Amino acid sequence: MERVEITVRGEHTAFLRPERATVHAEVGLEGPTAVSVYDGAVASARRVTDAVTALHDPQAGPVTWWSSDQIRTWARRPWNQEGKQLPLVHHAQLVLEVKFRDFARMSSWLGEVTPVPGFRVGRIAWALTAARQETVTREVRTAAVRQAAEKAQAYANALELGRVHPVALADAGMLGQGLEPRSEGPAMFSRAAATAGDDVEFVPQDVAVVARVDARFALS
Repeated sequence: MERVEITVRGEHTAFLRPERATVHAEVGLEGPTAVSVYDGAVASARRVTDAVTALHDPQAGPVTWWSSDQIRTWARRPWNQEGKQLPLVHHAQLVLEVKFRDFARMSSWLGEVTPVPGFRVGRIAWALTAARQETVTREVRTAAVRQAAEKAQAYANALELGRVHPVALADAGMLGQGLEPRSEGPAMFSRAAATAGDDVEFVPQDVAVVARVDARFALS
């Protein structure tokens, strides 16, 4: 009998409630004069960063970490619909990231800073803590390997071939020549629904931690 090999892919996904939320935001203003735009951006940035600093505590939170860059300025001369170049428009922008462990306090903070001139939220990234993510990643990888073994044995049973044993195991996509592994790390869902009110309320989606493996089995 010719040698029979069974190649399968195992996959497992764990869905968990997020433990951290990072707000990606900016303060950006534009106008006809460089001085007024810059001064306005500085004032708005100070209001936002002061509100962050008041909540910052690396251990207890509600803000465990935050960062911001320097205020960036530039100018451009736009064109109108008739193809005529218009006067210079000056811009000033500050980008910041704020990581929260308390989502209710995040909602309150957003309600406080949203009225600040030029403040905009780009996105919110939901995540697990590093330690929790590492633990869950190990668990889902183990589950993915077990699923691959069960799948291969089911195929062998269907053909009445007996028991199988593994001869190769790799990240998804690596058993074929010239292929590279596909991403099998945690996938962070960063969408959220906002509701009206004094505070901006965001409902986080679960964080999906995914593992995929390819395995090759032969008859015992």
